Amino acid sequence: MIKKEELNLVTEWDKTFPKSEKVDHSKVTFVNRYGITLAADMYVPKNGTGKLPAIAVSGPFGAVKEQCSGLYAQTMAERGFLTIAFDPSFTGESGGVPRYMASPDINTEDFMAAVDFLSLNDKVDPDRIGIIGICGWGGMALNTAALDTRIKATVASTMYDMTRVNANGYFDSEDSEEARFEKKKAMCAQRLEDLKNGEYKLGGGVVDPLPEDAPFFVKDYYDYYKTDRGYHPRSLNSNGGWNVIGCESFMNQPILKYSNEIRNAVLIIHGEKAHSCYFGKDAYTNMVKDSKYADNKELMIIPEATHTDLYDGGDKDYIPFDKLESFFHAYLK
Repeated sequence: MIKKEELNLVTEWDKTFPKSEKVDHSKVTFVNRYGITLAADMYVPKNGTGKLPAIAVSGPFGAVKEQCSGLYAQTMAERGFLTIAFDPSFTGESGGVPRYMASPDINTEDFMAAVDFLSLNDKVDPDRIGIIGICGWGGMALNTAALDTRIKATVASTMYDMTRVNANGYFDSEDSEEARFEKKKAMCAQRLEDLKNGEYKLGGGVVDPLPEDAPFFVKDYYDYYKTDRGYHPRSLNSNGGWNVIGCESFMNQPILKYSNEIRNAVLIIHGEKAHSCYFGKDAYTNMVKDSKYADNKELMIIPEATHTDLYDGGDKDYIPFDKLESFFHAYLK
């Protein structure tokens, strides 16, 4: 028998965005194939009738559903979709021990388990399910889209390829066997230190206080995760970060190997001024190269937008929700 863990879920509204009066909100849980119980916020349009198209949302990497994934989910519910924003395994209100670990396999499974939940929901049309991944979960969404044939439409917003950034460093500045060896050596040593100490050492979230000479992308993250704009007490990036060894398995497991075999529709959205824009551009190029399914793939670059502008819209409502609505309506017919 598949059993759920008993999770301690917060009942009051504790999001970084205001509650909409156009949707009904509730907490739900579901189990992935590793037996981990995931917690999610479900948003249902109040004027919805019949079996609804549905979307599962997660990300960014190190964030929680009370931040931007919840904003995306609530906004898309206002536009007629039943949505869930979920915390991945080992983070937020979801289960999984030890805490603050990540896995390209388990986190892809988290998205598939969300599709399971939506497919079996009485209010959902199982033939009209899509997913949205933000930041690091944008890459996970593409990986899931290559694996889960039930998904009809996928959006990756301000995406990271977590395997690439872990193995190669930012902007591929550490793309060498020597650099990778030293990183792997350090994590292997940390494993033993953690076992001897009886606890996992945290790698630290977004740096605080912010150094004056911090790179722009660090300032961009600080402006979201460390201010009232996006801070949340359960967010790893807002606080102590992932375990030092939390992303170890990302070092040699590229997640986008078969992206050019994705048959469902894909929209990749990135900000023109985002430090991470190269992830989205390259993911799109690799996805359509030698692909028989390139006609329903699209790359959308948002002028002037930075990485975190696509978390909450920034100061100019940069998230193209009209585009997302038309994209999902077109492919979740």
